[in-house]
Amino acid sequence: MSEPDKPLKRIHLAAHFPGVNNTTVWADPGAGSQIDFSSFVHLARTAERAKFDFLFLAEGLRLREQNGLIYDLDVVGRPDTFTVLSALAAVTDRLGLAGTINSTFNEPYEVARQFASLDHLSGGRAAWNVVTSWDAFTGENFRRGGFLPQDARYARAKEFLAAAKVLFGSWRGDEIVADKESGVYTGDPLAGRFDHHSEQFDITGRFNVPRSPQGRPVIFQAGDSEEGREFAAADADAIFTRYDTLEAGQAFYADVKGRLARHGRSRDELKILPGVTFVLGDTPADAEEKAALVRRQQVSGQTAIKLLEQVWNRDLSAYDPDGPLPDVDPDPGEPTVARGRAGVRQHGDPLAVARRYRKIAEAKKLSIRDLIIEVSARQSFVGTPETVATAINEFVQSDGSDGFILVPHLTPGGLDSFADQVVPLLQEWGVYRTEYEGTTLREHLGLSPDHFQGVSARGGLAHGTPGR
Repeated sequence: MSEPDKPLKRIHLAAHFPGVNNTTVWADPGAGSQIDFSSFVHLARTAERAKFDFLFLAEGLRLREQNGLIYDLDVVGRPDTFTVLSALAAVTDRLGLAGTINSTFNEPYEVARQFASLDHLSGGRAAWNVVTSWDAFTGENFRRGGFLPQDARYARAKEFLAAAKVLFGSWRGDEIVADKESGVYTGDPLAGRFDHHSEQFDITGRFNVPRSPQGRPVIFQAGDSEEGREFAAADADAIFTRYDTLEAGQAFYADVKGRLARHGRSRDELKILPGVTFVLGDTPADAEEKAALVRRQQVSGQTAIKLLEQVWNRDLSAYDPDGPLPDVDPDPGEPTVARGRAGVRQHGDPLAVARRYRKIAEAKKLSIRDLIIEVSARQSFVGTPETVATAINEFVQSDGSDGFILVPHLTPGGLDSFADQVVPLLQEWGVYRTEYEGTTLREHLGLSPDHFQGVSARGGLAHGTPGR
């Protein structure tokens, strides 16, 4: 726990809609649709009832394939992010609305306009998770297509965000007079004027959405790479990451927070929010039993073979998931059998991974399915509501994170038990809000008001509050 003389940190919590990854147990009798709007509404209202900071939507620009076919490892179907978040703005009052939008295939004007509109519609609750696309497979859906190496992707992302900031900053917020007696509506004839030139973007014109309640959306970055950490330290308000232990979390926290001073920022200007899962039970043994059941639901026999194929880079459909590992070695060549899955790159040397898998399977007498359950990610927090609340609080107070983005395994009711059983304990301990204290997402996250300055066509800095 925290030192006696150290002020308690306020825990930040958010919800990830569980519809686009193999954490989701779509075949569970309690699971609902990942596409019906009622599912989004249920999860959002549960999160708002629990006073969460925001709801987070992931994004997929192409259905992922393996051996040339789509498959049921991931739930098929991803409704458009802006459409869903705009609709949720009408059925929530305080909950932040965070959307993942790609910087590789979109254009700054379009994305800035959409986020400024969402911020207006929601009264200042919009957030943008800035991501890049890493493969030509996804790019085939887009006119510019193709592939960008990692350094070029992050260079484009930084230029993309810089251009979007110019657009957001092209309105200072007091241009609309709307004086009925004088007949003057816009008091500044240069409102929205922008002029931005960089290697990737050469744009000039007028931004047609007046300054929104937050000035610009809260900026998220997702990723653990060196480039991702530096990008977050320079430009993001929060970073969405993942790690398995408190020690790993503390190392990540210290590293990223330690980068902020180089960019003229203080440590509290960037929130670190890992994505985590949870399973609650009446007793520790009950929770562990439920967690084991969830893991087996998440890793069906078909899923086990598909995940193993991503390491072996071979068609393993002829193998029995309840049988031993293949005696053939992985094929380390290109292309990979799994297309559109960034996680394939995380395996590193497939031959080394196969040797490690064989060693584990032999020592524990595991089948393919049992091995995949053993080596793949488990629930982050498993236990009674009190033990889970204690673990979450310890993580935050020990500077392992600033809070968590919860990824339930059921849609749409998977967050209900956490809201009803864990949140009240955190509130009772004084480490979590009992009511929203502000109206904007920036206020929920404890971030200072919009501080960026954009460059305008008028020469020098665009009008706005002083920058960092």
